[in-house]
Amino acid sequence: MRPAAVFSLLLTLVAGCSLSPARPPAGADASVELAAVPFFPQARYQCGPAALATVLAATSLPVTADALVDAVYLPGREGSLQAELAAAARRHGRVPFPVAASEEALVAELSAGHPVLILQNLGLDSLPRWHYAVVVGYRVDTAQWVLRSGRERRRLEGVRAFRRHWEGGARWGLVVLPPGQLPAVATPRVVAGSLAAAEPLLGAGATLAGWEAALARWPADADLAFGAGNSFRAAELPGEAFIHYQRALAIDPQHAATRNNLADLLLAQGCAGQARAALAPALKAVGADDPLGPVLAATAQQIEVAAGGSCKLPGDLAAE
Repeated sequence: MRPAAVFSLLLTLVAGCSLSPARPPAGADASVELAAVPFFPQARYQCGPAALATVLAATSLPVTADALVDAVYLPGREGSLQAELAAAARRHGRVPFPVAASEEALVAELSAGHPVLILQNLGLDSLPRWHYAVVVGYRVDTAQWVLRSGRERRRLEGVRAFRRHWEGGARWGLVVLPPGQLPAVATPRVVAGSLAAAEPLLGAGATLAGWEAALARWPADADLAFGAGNSFRAAELPGEAFIHYQRALAIDPQHAATRNNLADLLLAQGCAGQARAALAPALKAVGADDPLGPVLAATAQQIEVAAGGSCKLPGDLAAE
């Protein structure tokens, strides 16, 4: 075969590969676009404030990108870090949830009405150009994602380019929701961690609905029942805390952290005997080298030095 013919064949093969259709995201059976999501054109280097304002405003918060600059923009880095974005969302009364690192999860969040804040690398691995954008849709007919990005209200990005850019950003994404709402795709651990991280700023009362929603989705998860119990106690609702600690132990009788906190709650109600009984199985099961060991020992010591008094079981308080 002549060299020219070989070169022509190679071009044909390369072109055939490059023109092959991109594999669509799993679950993308129909187009979806959250057209009502607001748009905030970014100023130079300030895609973080603009993207965060977009997802916050989508939850009916009256915010602007300019108002968020001081909270999330780091002049020395000419950008924003993910931790600052999540913390600012909490300061505005919203709960940020990490998004599962898959396009299927993005489609599920969009279908649930949740825009997704993502990190992209629009440059090279060796010379990255970091950029925050908000995914608001996916078009099945053209195999394109729809983004609020930079100064473009409706940037259309093909599947291949989107995958490359998002992969460069380690497939990081964030859904920002009002308290009581949960992401479409998550694990109990992610939800529990997100609620617990939001509680110091939002207050225990604000996150109670989130814990209850999580338990409704995963009713057999002891860690969620434990977290809900802690939240109810922080909200000064000891009767509800008692009920949720009991629920956690009904699911997992060996849940040592629950036994410790239940014992502490009982002790606060003057029920030293019941507290001792609640803690005893954990003291036997957890070794001294376990990180929880010193905590259990401290609780046991408090029980032993507690003065006698009237005992009112927290469960009785729930009925009042």
